[in-house]
Amino acid sequence: MQTYFAGETGVAVIGAGHAGIEAALAAARLGVPTTVFTIQLDAVGNCPCNPSIGGTAKGHLVREIDALGGEMGRAADACTLQSRMLNRGKGPAVHSLRAQIDRTAYSRRMKHTLEQTPGLSLLQAEVVDLRPAEGRWQVSTRLGAVYAAEAVILCTGTFLGGKVFVGEVSYPSGPDGLFPAAFLPDALRALGISLRRFKTGTPARVLRSSIDFSGLEVQPGDEPVVPFSYDTETPPENQRVCHITWTNDETRRVILENLDRSPLYAGEIQGIGPRYCPSIEDKMVRFPDRSRHQLFIEPCGLETEEMYLQGMSSSLPEEVQQAFYHTIPGLEHAQIMRSAYAIEYDCCDPTALSPALEFKDLPGLYGAGQFNGSSGYEEAAAQGLIAGINAARKVLGRPRFVLDRASSYIGTLIDDLITKGVNDPYRMMTSRSEYRLLLRQDNADERLTPLGRELGLISDARWEKFCRKQAQKEAELRRVQRTSLPPGDALNAILTAKGTAPVTTGVRLADLLRRPQITYADLAPVDPTRPPLPAAVLESVEIALKYEGYIKKQQAQVEEMRRLEQKRLPADLDYSAIAGLRLEAREKLQALRPENVGQAGRISGVSPADISVLLIYLAAARP
Repeated sequence: MQTYFAGETGVAVIGAGHAGIEAALAAARLGVPTTVFTIQLDAVGNCPCNPSIGGTAKGHLVREIDALGGEMGRAADACTLQSRMLNRGKGPAVHSLRAQIDRTAYSRRMKHTLEQTPGLSLLQAEVVDLRPAEGRWQVSTRLGAVYAAEAVILCTGTFLGGKVFVGEVSYPSGPDGLFPAAFLPDALRALGISLRRFKTGTPARVLRSSIDFSGLEVQPGDEPVVPFSYDTETPPENQRVCHITWTNDETRRVILENLDRSPLYAGEIQGIGPRYCPSIEDKMVRFPDRSRHQLFIEPCGLETEEMYLQGMSSSLPEEVQQAFYHTIPGLEHAQIMRSAYAIEYDCCDPTALSPALEFKDLPGLYGAGQFNGSSGYEEAAAQGLIAGINAARKVLGRPRFVLDRASSYIGTLIDDLITKGVNDPYRMMTSRSEYRLLLRQDNADERLTPLGRELGLISDARWEKFCRKQAQKEAELRRVQRTSLPPGDALNAILTAKGTAPVTTGVRLADLLRRPQITYADLAPVDPTRPPLPAAVLESVEIALKYEGYIKKQQAQVEEMRRLEQKRLPADLDYSAIAGLRLEAREKLQALRPENVGQAGRISGVSPADISVLLIYLAAARP
């Protein structure tokens, strides 16, 4: 095929999904010319699965992206249909925001944001080849255009070698019937990148008017609505409700009788699916004692009648899908507008990446999102942001930017990927963070906005707002520590009503707020000197007081972790020559080449005893 030189760019981003968007915006906002290549311009920021942003642990990621200067939180707030704070019945460490969004409005907004960003070019083109050339990267498209780039970020999502399955039917495809990236996998293999097959799936979409909502449980949004973004001045409004229904024995019968027609169980699908988001047929097999499974009926947008059936992904034949959906209360006459399908795709082994998400053996080449073996829009966006920052900093000749596990869920996500690897699509969960009390969603700005400011991604107005909030928090902490309330009937009535002991002497506000039963709102009638403060400031102060002891304990754990992180391991260290290391540890360390002792300790197969051996070796080798 005849080719031609089409131009140069600083950073080339391949893919314009959630990872590609954040990568491109970060790079361009840091002043590096950036070009985004996408197979279909109308699919920028597409949500091929659930039309929602956030969720358990995922809401933390969105807040962190926003705190660093990313875009996902602002876009989600602007396109919110319904907002809910999950896990309110538990402690603040696991509170997570989730918003049902208008998927087409979200896509349009993200595309327009890319179009309006200075230094960013958005191009509809399929990348078919990628190779190093004269210290740069050569990016070739299917139409013969060749671009030179100083750094490249692979954000291919489920397009890379994509193949769709519906029953006995399978064909090459990306999500939502778009073209797959059919040629790029061979180019990546030629670079020595090891690829594996993963699989994900999505439920059917059905026509709203064909659903009988009369007997279904209504799931309203929360009031007041809490926005994702610290930039959002006016919180979004709840504009739609969701509904809940359940499968039953008849649903199970239809699915199990047709299980042999599922490509998953017939052996047609080779890719490994997400452990924590199984298809409905997989649920029926894996949980045979469960009599029913929950199904959420969720709107896809304000200007569409499509409804998303959350919890019912499937790869069964279309006619079987119609049969089992019709067994479910409310869906007896449901009209399927888009059938459920499974999709296989190629992804890399993330242990080949550095903490900056750069390939260790291919300088200037980065990976982000599902290409790195993760699942989810939020995980993808978080990685895209970090890859974009680091690609831009490499072009600018600046040091890489790395977040550790104690700084953020983003740091935990990336550390898990590059040190532990993945056997199935990785999903972020609060249980994955050993420091989750420190890494709450409410304090994401406190943890990360100063870093975003140093990077150059936080505006002056945003920084002033942040500094004002921190000053308010510190002033209020001082006030409640210094202010005492005398015993009295009004105060004791409040304490008794809340199930906690009355007081007979003066008591500091801080000590009252440390009581689990007492909140700021409870003490308002007896706290006349309280200044008017935003709810976020009051929440932050209350959490700091209530969990002070636990927070100090986790901070001590963080200090020990960071002590080990500072003990660097030479890149050329021969682990096979270190006496005392177990064979498995030698093999894992030699293959993964951790950068420091802390990272080595998180590798599966490396024991505390092996870490002790490494520490002794490093001490003996020190000049």
